[in-house]
Amino acid sequence: MALDVTERRRLIRDLVQEQGEVDFASLAGRFQVSEMTVRRDVDALEVEGLVRKVMGGAIATGKFVEPTFESRMGAESVGKEHIGATVANLLHHKETVILDSGSTALAVARAIRGRRLELTVVTPSVLVAVELADEPGTTVVLTGGTVRPGEHSLIGDDAVSALRRYNCDTFVMGVSGVDAARGYSDYHRDESAVKRAAIESADRLIVVVDRTKLGRAHLAQVAPLAAADLLVTDAAPDSDVIRAAEAAGVRTVFADPR
Repeated sequence: MALDVTERRRLIRDLVQEQGEVDFASLAGRFQVSEMTVRRDVDALEVEGLVRKVMGGAIATGKFVEPTFESRMGAESVGKEHIGATVANLLHHKETVILDSGSTALAVARAIRGRRLELTVVTPSVLVAVELADEPGTTVVLTGGTVRPGEHSLIGDDAVSALRRYNCDTFVMGVSGVDAARGYSDYHRDESAVKRAAIESADRLIVVVDRTKLGRAHLAQVAPLAAADLLVTDAAPDSDVIRAAEAAGVRTVFADPR
């Protein structure tokens, strides 16, 4: 017997929360409906804040269940490219930059390539280090620490203590959530500890977030909203979080869509 729409959507929500991510084709086969029907179901669940749609499927939005790195790379990829290019334009020649781990920070690293900024890049991201290792004039410093499976980020006491030994110009930080009241947050406690150490070691904090991260608060607190100097995003200027950030003294830079 075919499920009614309410029951089907409840089951889709439960599957996403249980598995972390699902794809449209599998859901369509499971519930014996068209992919278009599944997409409409996911759209409705996303409006309620219960799941997040990505290319080809949906991922969880809970405070603890972190989507995979691969699914985050696919989510809002065009917006992240624009954010990356915008941040690259904000960096100065020969700056010392801490470049965070995560999909948006990796987009920034890709945008830096070819610009001959001759940066010194300190990073807890193996992927960022590989991306910039052969960039002419660029010095890449890995923090050390324990490699986090799936993320290829470096976490733990070694990563934290390494960052505390440096004095850097700018920290480009990615986070999983930005909330008007709770500030910047992330899924993973150890990742958040690394971010806090990097904030302490830099003179300027640039937070990079795509539009889907706004209005979300996750498990681990990173910093209050006012901690950032710049917030680079592809979100709409009239967002409540954007207004709260600006009221807190944070300058918002909107990613150039060209």
